[in-house]
Amino acid sequence: MHPYERFVSDYDRLYRQGRAIPLGGFPFAQKPVIAKDAPKVLIFSPHPDDECIIGALPLRLLREAKMRVINVAVTQGSKKDRQTGRFEELKKACDFIGYELIQTRPTGLEKVNQKTRDQDKPFWSASVAIIRDILQRTSPKIIFFPHDEDWNSSHVGTHHLVMDALRELGPAFACYTVETEFWGQNNRPNLMVQSVSRDVADMVAGTSFHVGEVRRNPFHLFLPAWMQDNVRRGSELVGGQGEAAPEWTFATLYRLRQWQNGALKEILTEGRLLPATENPTVLFP
Repeated sequence: MHPYERFVSDYDRLYRQGRAIPLGGFPFAQKPVIAKDAPKVLIFSPHPDDECIIGALPLRLLREAKMRVINVAVTQGSKKDRQTGRFEELKKACDFIGYELIQTRPTGLEKVNQKTRDQDKPFWSASVAIIRDILQRTSPKIIFFPHDEDWNSSHVGTHHLVMDALRELGPAFACYTVETEFWGQNNRPNLMVQSVSRDVADMVAGTSFHVGEVRRNPFHLFLPAWMQDNVRRGSELVGGQGEAAPEWTFATLYRLRQWQNGALKEILTEGRLLPATENPTVLFP
């Protein structure tokens, strides 16, 4: 037996042990005191659970930068008999992690996808107006939303929903935009953000509050491995081809730009690695 057999079997053992850990119901994670006038961060989540899965940088902005992080529940899933239940799970997850929560409609937006955008313009425009009004009302400094090739139809739809809302707001509105990935990899990330073990553990625990979803697919247990693979990808996609990987265990990849004068503007001249020792406010002067 060589050493890597034990290494891999330990991964397998830990995953199987994780299947026995209770889902949700944990005491709230420690949340810093946030000023009411603190800068706002909006996460436009295509589904309940995305707020925790892609939330490495939002969590650091909450804990280290003391910003108000607000999750916008764009949809509550497509299964009508689960929409109320999924929102209840979402409220508990946000309470646990420390995020505020905005509901778009009592059961969330419907048909958030490219087909609706192309074929039902009045319906799509009504959904865009809801997102535009949330942006206008909250005046966020930073917004998070999926990139345009994130595979899942609601993720891609949420990208276009937010972009169309920004266009309607026009040149008077400005914010930083951070595009996220999960189902489909972003081939043009420019930011890799390190997470410490405690934050990753809270992201896993927060995701586990979405009991109905993780019973179907235990993606909360795969989250640490996904974040490890992000270090592999990001070391070259963000750090540069052929560059050495940083001594990190967990990371998340993003694309950081700015909405300014009615268009997206590049603000990083090269890929940026944000270690756990650096306050994330340096990205958003």
